[in-house]
Amino acid sequence: MISWMYTTGTRGTGDYMLSKEIQEAGFGIVPDELASIVRSHDTKCLEHHEGVEGLAKAVRVSFQGGVSSSDVKHRQDIYGHNRHTEKPSRSFWMFVWDAMQDLTLVILILCSVVSIGVGILTEGFPKGMYDGVGIILCIILVVFVTSISDYKQSLQFKDLDKEKKNVSIHVTRDSRRQKVSIHDLVVGDIVHLAIGDIVPADGLYISGFSLLIDESSLSGESEAVNVDQQKPFLLCGTTVQDGSAKMLVTSVGMKTEWGRLMETLNEGGDDETPLQVKLNGVATLIGKIGLGFALVTFLVLTGRFLVVKISHNSITKWDLNDASMLLNFFATAVIIIVVAVPEGLPLAVTLSLAFAMKKLMNDKALVRHLSACETMGSAGCICTDKTGTLTTNQMVVDKIWICEQTKPIKTGNRDDGNLLKNSISEEIFDLFLQSIFQNTASEVVKGEDGKNKVMGTPTESALLGFGLILGGDTKFYNDKYKIVKVEPFNSTRKKMSVLVSLPDNNNKTRAFCKGASEIVVKMCDKVVNSEGKVVDLNEQQRNSINEVINGFASDALRTLCVAFKDIEASSEDGNSIPEDEYTLIAIIGIKDPVRPGVKEAVKTCLDAGITVRMVTGDNINTAKAIARECGILTDGLAIEGPDFRNKTQREMEEIIPKLQVMARSLPLDKHTLVKHLRNDFNEVVAVTGDGTNDAPALHEADIGFAMGIAGTEVAKENADVIVMDDNFTTIVNVTRWGRSVYINIQKFVQFQLTVNVVALMLNFVSACVSGSAPLTAVQMLWVNMIMDTLGALALATEPPHDGLMKRPPIGRNAKFITGVMWRNIIGQSLYQTIVLLVLKFRGEKILKLNGPDATSILNTVIFNTFVFCQVFHFLTSALHFLFEQ
Repeated sequence: MISWMYTTGTRGTGDYMLSKEIQEAGFGIVPDELASIVRSHDTKCLEHHEGVEGLAKAVRVSFQGGVSSSDVKHRQDIYGHNRHTEKPSRSFWMFVWDAMQDLTLVILILCSVVSIGVGILTEGFPKGMYDGVGIILCIILVVFVTSISDYKQSLQFKDLDKEKKNVSIHVTRDSRRQKVSIHDLVVGDIVHLAIGDIVPADGLYISGFSLLIDESSLSGESEAVNVDQQKPFLLCGTTVQDGSAKMLVTSVGMKTEWGRLMETLNEGGDDETPLQVKLNGVATLIGKIGLGFALVTFLVLTGRFLVVKISHNSITKWDLNDASMLLNFFATAVIIIVVAVPEGLPLAVTLSLAFAMKKLMNDKALVRHLSACETMGSAGCICTDKTGTLTTNQMVVDKIWICEQTKPIKTGNRDDGNLLKNSISEEIFDLFLQSIFQNTASEVVKGEDGKNKVMGTPTESALLGFGLILGGDTKFYNDKYKIVKVEPFNSTRKKMSVLVSLPDNNNKTRAFCKGASEIVVKMCDKVVNSEGKVVDLNEQQRNSINEVINGFASDALRTLCVAFKDIEASSEDGNSIPEDEYTLIAIIGIKDPVRPGVKEAVKTCLDAGITVRMVTGDNINTAKAIARECGILTDGLAIEGPDFRNKTQREMEEIIPKLQVMARSLPLDKHTLVKHLRNDFNEVVAVTGDGTNDAPALHEADIGFAMGIAGTEVAKENADVIVMDDNFTTIVNVTRWGRSVYINIQKFVQFQLTVNVVALMLNFVSACVSGSAPLTAVQMLWVNMIMDTLGALALATEPPHDGLMKRPPIGRNAKFITGVMWRNIIGQSLYQTIVLLVLKFRGEKILKLNGPDATSILNTVIFNTFVFCQVFHFLTSALHFLFEQ
């Protein structure tokens, strides 16, 4: 354990002395001082250390090279690990203690102890102990089976929780950009932040553009904060609302502000799911009915006993046998309550959800909230993104329009580059490459194999990859042209812009813009013509350009436009990025193939009565082409976001049922659509999202799916399920499991309610008519254990079958116990009760039983018949056709 000394004095570096261990490690600052600078926003101390650069030297790191991989363990020993203190896990014995808090079990334990005492006095040792010890052994078995089940589930949920918190972070290490686990982050790491990222540790701003941080999670202030070199402090747990940056990590784990806050809080577990709440209500009602039956049974048995005593003139004579009889009556009443209360219902829900969560984790779906599993079974509509969800997200440039010529990119190698280079002027070719390599949020890095690798979004990767094919070099352009300002891409602007200085002319800067084709074209008033000259953009050329865009889109290509504008530094907008008067350089068509299996998955949804709607920011023709290929767009409506948001309430009510595709949409449009589907049409809606601005729609939906690969951390935090492979097929699989959870619990409820009704009626009627219950305390406890625990385990963990996706979804307000279930419960209960009562009252005659042990033999036959009835009923409950409407 590393330690350091404190000295008295003024606040600042004088408060801290370097320990021997830190000095020997070569570091120039202690962990507490480093943490205090950022946490306290201590600019004075930061200046004393010569700013961010000085602190980087103190922690032995360069902004270009980052931390060395071989140095990570050493830094963790000195400055700590990036892990927050977790709430201690509950031990197995705590679950045992919880199980023993059941009042009915406590009463039974007391009864069994008294029974042992009375039994020994009346029947001697050891014969008098059998009944009491039998009850205690059954109680121990029930407690341990319940505890083991609950303990295993708690371990599983803890593993899932760890998986939720393990996110990947972009850092510079070993002089190259790479991804590392958030848990492997160390002091000195250079972290790359982008829109939607959650700041993974405390740190200091190194460089970036327009960085806007939402600190509401820490400060409660709703207004975002600008972070720059004058105000460089970044706190763990805050969110990047806009812009991009590099940061130097100064504190990790429990030394961050977020870690200190978490230390004072205990993270709560999942709330009960809606189904658990509903079933708890059912269990409470049945428990009250059971209590009534138990009370009546006890009064009837006691009344009959007193009548017999009076008839024999022995009401004043009491002995231990009489006490034993009354104790048995009380035990019988308590056992009726134990069997009546369907404690297995919540266990069945938990088991089924946990089983589904574990299986879905293996199938690339991380369920963050338990309720999502059961709710997904009721989903009647899925609003899905296009890019990366329906398509592979492995993008390549397929066509390019430049200098009024359309060029197909056939091979994706240097031959394409040479053909393009030879067909246009050198000046325009160089301008096009500059627009690719400088107007980007991604990087070209050297992989471990020495080959170039693009780190960034799929669209950026396609463009930079194309630039590399053309022979371009990132370093050449970044060394020659200095970037002055950047406006990062977001889902509202749908474009990215950058301002660069021109080295040959100090009075000029150049703006580049790329983005959605319709938006960029509207910003242009000039175009590079076939001769490589910049000319005014007339109406005929504009129409021709729109035809090219529509042609690309009809071929299911994503279309991007790149444009530039040279600006005089003395002009009013010399230091700002303009919004108009650009010159169009090129239109790029990017191919993003449909994922294998998506068409079949969409058909499965349609067969299951689930409407699939595509909501995308892409061009409407591209969206329609992909939607047709996937089977989403048939005879329905395709509309653009601006048209949708301008509709009146009445118009929306008319078009939404027919709506299958919404293109050029904003996140607000997705949120509006989800809201209308839920409120006006009472639909159970699932929605996918990957961007920060998708958070409101994910939160509004009944089930929110965030993309694990393309999704921002903000989107993931607001989602119920994280789709680890970004695949639509995975979403359909979650639906299948959701339906399976629902019907499995229905099967168990049908099974348990039938057992409860039969056990109640048998003991109640027998006790009232004959004065004795055929099922003893030990027998009923055994049945209760098998029914509550093993029955739940068997029925609640059945995997989904194909028939589940050939029926309509369960409505939002549908009754959980259906008419078919009531038919099965009543039918089975009547059949079993009649058989058992016939045995009880006519059994000795039917079976020709005689002798002193006839009653014992008959009760054994009744018990075995009861058990076999439940076995056969269990098998019928597992059959699918019994739940068909």
